[in-house]
Amino acid sequence: MKNVKVVKFGGSSLADAKQFKKVAAIIKADPARRFVVASAPGKRYIEDVKVTDMLYACYKAAATGQDFEGLFNDIKKRFEEIIKDLELDFSLEKDFEIIKGSFMHMAGRDYAASRGEYLNSKILAKYLGYEFLDPAGDIFFDEEGKFDWEHTKEVLEPKLASMENAVIPGFYGSMPNDTIKTFSRGGSDVTGSIVARACGADVYENWTDVSGCLICDPRIVSNPETISVITYRELRELAYMGATVLHEDAIFPVRAAGIPINIKNTNEPENPGTMIVSESAEVSPYTITGIAGKKGLCAINIEKDKMNSAIGFGRNVLRALEKNDISFEHMPSGVDTMSVVIASDALRGKERYVLDEINFRVQPDHMDIESNLALIAVVGRGMKSVRGTACALFEALAKARVNVKMIDQGSSELNIIIGVEEEDFEVAIQAIYDRFVTSKKGKN
Repeated sequence: MKNVKVVKFGGSSLADAKQFKKVAAIIKADPARRFVVASAPGKRYIEDVKVTDMLYACYKAAATGQDFEGLFNDIKKRFEEIIKDLELDFSLEKDFEIIKGSFMHMAGRDYAASRGEYLNSKILAKYLGYEFLDPAGDIFFDEEGKFDWEHTKEVLEPKLASMENAVIPGFYGSMPNDTIKTFSRGGSDVTGSIVARACGADVYENWTDVSGCLICDPRIVSNPETISVITYRELRELAYMGATVLHEDAIFPVRAAGIPINIKNTNEPENPGTMIVSESAEVSPYTITGIAGKKGLCAINIEKDKMNSAIGFGRNVLRALEKNDISFEHMPSGVDTMSVVIASDALRGKERYVLDEINFRVQPDHMDIESNLALIAVVGRGMKSVRGTACALFEALAKARVNVKMIDQGSSELNIIIGVEEEDFEVAIQAIYDRFVTSKKGKN
């Protein structure tokens, strides 16, 4: 298809009738916006509850034999208010009856959660005058519950090719036995990406309540700058460290097809937002593209003379973690030393077993666990072409009196990861932002 945009709207963008009207205006403003992926209604105000959470609670009550009538009626009321405020001649009563009966017959937690997207999309399709396409018959998972692109492509591509416009519920598809299966929370982003690839879209617009990806967490740095262009690889690095504007699995379908993602704000539609692309010659004006990090980590530090010449040393350390069902975050090493950084929660209650297993497998000279660590990733495709980036980073941290416990840099020179004590986490991020962004802005 030519000149096609797939647009996905998040829960905050479709929380009530007022937001529906904004969404409709955005869609109608560009004829290329032909396929719309919708989320369940989100929060209308801070103390509000998302419909997906209401559905989970309602189904839990039904599944445990409790009276769920009141909870179900609250959900009905949310959708009926939207229909009423949009002045639609439309009823979801038959759908509510089916859903209620399915809850009583234990249709499953995934089925329950998916009904928010299903019902909201039906309303939006009616309001726009578009066809409604239920992904239960077009997006598929395999027997192991993994997304099945080949089967999806076979069914969804011709379906979309035959349609002019459609609204598609996000977040779910179906298993081979026809039961509903959801993606992980926030999975409507993934649905949008799948639809974009299936129709060969020119761009996938992901509309939310922020004007693109920010350079760092606004809870740490006040009013951080927006990233204008970011590559898929950079976003993956930031997402892994906790940046959450987009579901990380949403990258893969469009990345394979070279389709860019545009993160935009429903409440500020004229703002260009952030473009996520495969490659870009446009380098950030700040050298770095973004900063992200996470707390709650610890490091198992291992020392052994001539470790570097011991065949299979690293593999045996990782086998000790595997035996205890623990994954690792990073593994910086020296000639006679190795540190394995893991989540503290994953290690809790297993410390003795892990250390005993490592002792048995590699007989280290010394080993200890260092707790209360945080990792910070400084990411930027422009870093490798700018001299002194690492020097500037460590100068900023030294000036802020932050002690660097660990340094890890990939061969791509796309990012530098540092380990600091948890108590220095926010100070470190602010110092890095000030050095690379605030000081640069002051010179412009």
